[in-house]
Amino acid sequence: MASAKQQYTAENIQVLEGLEPVRKRPGMYIGSTDQRGLHHLVYEIVDNAIDEAMGGHANLIIVTLHDDGSVSVDDNGRGIPVDIHPKMKKSALEIVLTTLHAGGKFGGDDSGYKVSGGLHGVGSSVVNALSVKMHAEVYRDGKIWMQDYERGKPQNDVKAKGETKRSGTLIRFWPDKQIFDTLEFSLVTVMNRLRQQAYLTRGITVALLDEREKRSEEDTKLPRLYRFHFEGGIAAYVSHLNESRDVIGKPIWFEKDTPDGYVEVALQYTQSFQEMVATFANNIHTTEGGHHLTGFKAAITRTINAYARSQSLLKEKDENLSADDVREGLTAIVSVRLKDPQFEGQTKSKLGNAEMKTAVETVVNDKLAEYFEEHPGEARDIVAKCTLAARARLAARAARDSVIRKGALEGMTLPGKLADCSSRDPSECELFIVEGDSAGGSAKQGRNREFQAILPLRGKILNVEQARLDKMLANNEIKALIIAMGVGIGEVKDLSRLRYHRVVIMTDADVDGAHIRTLLLTLFFRYFPELIEGGCIYIAQPPLYKIQRGKEIVYAYGDDEKAKTLKAWGIAEKDMQQADEDAEAEEADEMKSLMKAGAKKEEPKKTARVGIQRYKGLGEMNPEQLWDTTMNPETRSMMRVTMDDAELADATFTTLMGSEVAPRRKFIQTRAKTVKNLDI
Repeated sequence: MASAKQQYTAENIQVLEGLEPVRKRPGMYIGSTDQRGLHHLVYEIVDNAIDEAMGGHANLIIVTLHDDGSVSVDDNGRGIPVDIHPKMKKSALEIVLTTLHAGGKFGGDDSGYKVSGGLHGVGSSVVNALSVKMHAEVYRDGKIWMQDYERGKPQNDVKAKGETKRSGTLIRFWPDKQIFDTLEFSLVTVMNRLRQQAYLTRGITVALLDEREKRSEEDTKLPRLYRFHFEGGIAAYVSHLNESRDVIGKPIWFEKDTPDGYVEVALQYTQSFQEMVATFANNIHTTEGGHHLTGFKAAITRTINAYARSQSLLKEKDENLSADDVREGLTAIVSVRLKDPQFEGQTKSKLGNAEMKTAVETVVNDKLAEYFEEHPGEARDIVAKCTLAARARLAARAARDSVIRKGALEGMTLPGKLADCSSRDPSECELFIVEGDSAGGSAKQGRNREFQAILPLRGKILNVEQARLDKMLANNEIKALIIAMGVGIGEVKDLSRLRYHRVVIMTDADVDGAHIRTLLLTLFFRYFPELIEGGCIYIAQPPLYKIQRGKEIVYAYGDDEKAKTLKAWGIAEKDMQQADEDAEAEEADEMKSLMKAGAKKEEPKKTARVGIQRYKGLGEMNPEQLWDTTMNPETRSMMRVTMDDAELADATFTTLMGSEVAPRRKFIQTRAKTVKNLDI
């Protein structure tokens, strides 16, 4: 009898050819298919132009956001070769744009690229595969060469279509809506990336033009044309990052060519408590660091300790400054260029070349020690900053040992104000951080006790942007939150002990609520960034309005939803307000006339009137309303806090919560007119 099971033979093995694997599994090549992946397409093409600039072949790159949803990248480099490849029997341009692992980045000679951000050689071809259309123009050998593609497949041969005196490459692509969740590019996101590239390759000019008619609300506030050119390079980059901070001296900059690669470092100390170290390999931002970051951290710790000992700034009985001590308040850019970079994954988040640890460590040891000898005043200020951090660390350790070790880390006492949930599975547990005792009471009564815990906060927590760890741990509200989460802080932080995989900030929809939310986000960003990156931090979205007509109740989360509901009921808000006023006046007149006549007022016919309640705070909702609108997983709406751009997030928190008043005043003045739902 024949088997009912399907036969598993060679015919069942699917072979993906050409660019098919990219369209089948785009996340493997660009990380995701959301807005981050969409912008990664731009970065891949720009990186190719930057490679030309790093090689000294280009000094101008123009990126244009077109009105038809496409993006073009134009450079004045040498132009992609267009002659016939001896082995493939096709134009080199077609091979580069349609074949994975093809390009000028693999050869051992110097005719291609000495250094490049595109180790995998798949950037241009991946963009082609994920675009519904792509148009390539190469300006080379006095001619304009062109070819068009649809979803990675050539539509014609490479042909010369005119003459030109310039050289370079223009790539224009239209992202495929079958692949991406959104096709809307953010001017701010592209602009930040291009500015960064201009800092990293000093002397080049990068221009950005936005030709789109319909722009997002954020983009409409910005000019359409930008030009970035920084002769100061990464030293200017450090100044840019520290523009809202109180700094110590000028940026320290040095560079050196080593047998293993080129090393360039810029650093500057500030009076803040936060560290901001960004690393790059061949102009690719290695967000997870790598061996170049390890070498930098080891070198700066060793060099500052050695200088402090040699100048008797550290006494014999004093212990060495720790790595955390010497990096408190440090802003640094570490940029390396090497011939054969080993990245982890196509998105290139971590550098794996072990030789760069030694190269960076040697350069920083030599150059920084030399700088300290030539600038003793500044060196002493830096050491003083680090020794102050060491004293604070010892004080914080004592405070932490007395607070945290006796708390949740030892499995003993949870905060008394915490209404914990019964489940012990962190993956299903939620912690709601609630503003005020009244809202906390409603939340405790309305929650699902199985998996929802409530932690009410009294007043506003400490601004951690302007406080060290020892002062933080003296704050009862912060202390309660840290113990409730169970992960500890500082040297004993252990994220595997997180008791809730969803931490929800639930504050009132007013100015004070927004301030408390910002204070909490500052705490998470500065001390628990891993929770943000892991998608564990959320912001609850309570409704602003309760709209009732008879027994029918609708909750509106903003003015637009309120207007939409009233419109659906055939009511204009201004008419409803006037109708209420007229009805009250008419009823008052009728009552007066009846009083004069000595008659009793007849019961009026009841009609369903519409009432609108504006919630000033969570405490105005009863437990059932709070559950239905804000806490019920089936009906609620929450925002997950993400951190796509750490540099921009750092600058924003420094501006809003830092000690410098002028940048904050400017921030408020430039955005005051755009604030919505402001209660005065």
